[in-house]
Amino acid sequence: IGYTVYEPMNYTDADGNFTGFDTELATAVCTKLGVEPDFVEINWDTKIVELDAKSIDCIWNGMTLTDDIMANAACTKAYAKNAQVVVMKADADYSSTADLVGKTVVAEAGSAGESAISEDESLSQADYVSKSVQTDCLMEVAAGTADAAVLDLTLATAMIGEGTDYANLAIKDELNAEEYGVAFRKGSDAADAVNAAFDELKADDTMQALADKYSLTLAD
Repeated sequence: IGYTVYEPMNYTDADGNFTGFDTELATAVCTKLGVEPDFVEINWDTKIVELDAKSIDCIWNGMTLTDDIMANAACTKAYAKNAQVVVMKADADYSSTADLVGKTVVAEAGSAGESAISEDESLSQADYVSKSVQTDCLMEVAAGTADAAVLDLTLATAMIGEGTDYANLAIKDELNAEEYGVAFRKGSDAADAVNAAFDELKADDTMQALADKYSLTLAD
């Protein structure tokens, strides 16, 4: 299972336990399928290359079901909802993405946030800098070396605001809504098996309990 460190999906908690919504959900699905999960940290920007090279068997890490991913992999149905958000210092002036023209904006390389920047008329005129992981983007904004970051709502909700290491950061805007899914190699029938497991885990409320635990919204 290919992943990147991405709270609340896959991360190591304060007690040193590897956990998260996707970690727990993948483990529950593997139990149903009678297989043992083996989590492998990957470079998100080359996730499809890793998949095709068979260094991993699937990508399961808050992965947005983009047209590109669905064209190049066998994907499950959506299991959770997300959006891209603009994160800045809480006291920063912001009314729209037009305020970020010419400013430094960061996102994770190969992420939906990077796509959102390139597709937005104003954000595409920002000074864009890619980072290897989303948490690095938060560090840049907190340090003042970037004016804004475009990140997943799920990560931003979990990692910024009161009671976190980034209490001085805030979500300033919500961009395009999206959905998360799991990607297997093209031609694989594993996605169908995972979909069936999803149905069972929804029916017995396991998925809803995990969504509540990690403050996520399940897909319809």
